[in-house]
Amino acid sequence: MNNKIKNKKQTFDQDYPRDLIGYASNPPFADWPQKAYIAVQFVLNYEEGAESHILHGDDCSEKFLSDLISTDSYTDRHMSIDSLYEYGSRVGFWRIHNEFQQRGLPLTIFGVSMALARNHEVVKAIKEANYDIVNHGWRWINYQKIDIETERKHINKSIEIYFDLFGKFPTGWYTGRDSPNTRNLLVEQGGFTYDSDYYGDDLPFWIYIKCHNNTLKKHLIIPYTLECNDMRFTLPQGFSNAEHFFIYLKDTFDILYTEGKTTPKMMSIGMHCRILGRPGKFNALKKFLDYIQHYKYVWICTRQQIADHWINMHSCF
Repeated sequence: MNNKIKNKKQTFDQDYPRDLIGYASNPPFADWPQKAYIAVQFVLNYEEGAESHILHGDDCSEKFLSDLISTDSYTDRHMSIDSLYEYGSRVGFWRIHNEFQQRGLPLTIFGVSMALARNHEVVKAIKEANYDIVNHGWRWINYQKIDIETERKHINKSIEIYFDLFGKFPTGWYTGRDSPNTRNLLVEQGGFTYDSDYYGDDLPFWIYIKCHNNTLKKHLIIPYTLECNDMRFTLPQGFSNAEHFFIYLKDTFDILYTEGKTTPKMMSIGMHCRILGRPGKFNALKKFLDYIQHYKYVWICTRQQIADHWINMHSCF
């Protein structure tokens, strides 16, 4: 019996839908512009006004990603959560926006369509700054248990509002709290160049998605980050002050920059208006920008620039 078990070939990787291997020991040479060792993109999430809220037709209030790290969800308005989110749209966005404008640096916005539609001053600033604007969905809610038809409707609604606001269709997508159906729905929709609902690599990569007619469509993934991300200020064991966040960003950059001398890498930094927009946290961003701007072989870019570069230079699967 033992010999039979020993001689039987086990094929755990057949028909397994996850890719645990990736580039393995042979990552591509990214060949970033300016001979950069590292491509750095800053992403500002704009979500205020699209979170869970009874005014938005939800059953209860938001309880995720605010300075109230552990809070109840109410079946009425949660006035403290309301004001914490409103700080992001009223103050935090402008503090971060002004910093990038003063430095002349590019910025990617992950914009929730419902939230943007409620703040025309922010939309005007995004347009005037010519920021890279990625579609962050119709609502800032968790889609894990939302039925596929509702999610499809929300994607289409988000695209419609995005076009109304910016006069063009989105090419990048990030849900943030996606479902097992999200990526297939995006590919089915057909207008997206890439999505960023993935955290498992230091470089972009291509995948094939099976469409409803059984054809395969190539789709680009540009990984995002949940660790070089100010959201960790809102976790019980996350960053407790700006210095912690700065050190983590600096250490990440140092490792990737060193590795990038032979194998160029990518670094994403995730920001939220209501979190990093607070003065005591904001100093981490200023210090990190000062730090990386002393390095020569750094390409500070947008996610769309990453996508365009990868499509032009690394179109082979």
